[in-house]
Amino acid sequence: MSRVSVSKGEARPAPRNTSLERNTKRFLELRCGLEQVGFFCKGTVLKRMMKCGKAQCACASDKAKRHGPYYELTYKAKGKTVNVKLAPEAAPIYRAAAQQYRKLKALLSRLDKLSKTVLRQQAKLAESQRHD
Repeated sequence: MSRVSVSKGEARPAPRNTSLERNTKRFLELRCGLEQVGFFCKGTVLKRMMKCGKAQCACASDKAKRHGPYYELTYKAKGKTVNVKLAPEAAPIYRAAAQQYRKLKALLSRLDKLSKTVLRQQAKLAESQRHD
């Protein structure tokens, strides 16, 4: 039940825990950001220029004449690095998905931090109401 303060003849709700309300509102706004996240995948897309291994090939001595570019998606799974070869047409698709993953991870981190703050505030409010 909210308290009502009266000033100059008009009744209006007394200020509640504005910090809690502001943090709750921010949490809900951030949570809506989850709907904006598209397809995602963990990892990094690399563009590599490779040596072929033939001693007489120009790529063995001149970095500018290496073969490629070859694209790979690199990520960790069960403590091991996994490299997946990608077609040149697939590289931008996976690069965008990797960016979406980083965006999602950052958003979840912010939501986690804000959620813990709100939970602490709610617990403190519940404890203070219990003592009243």
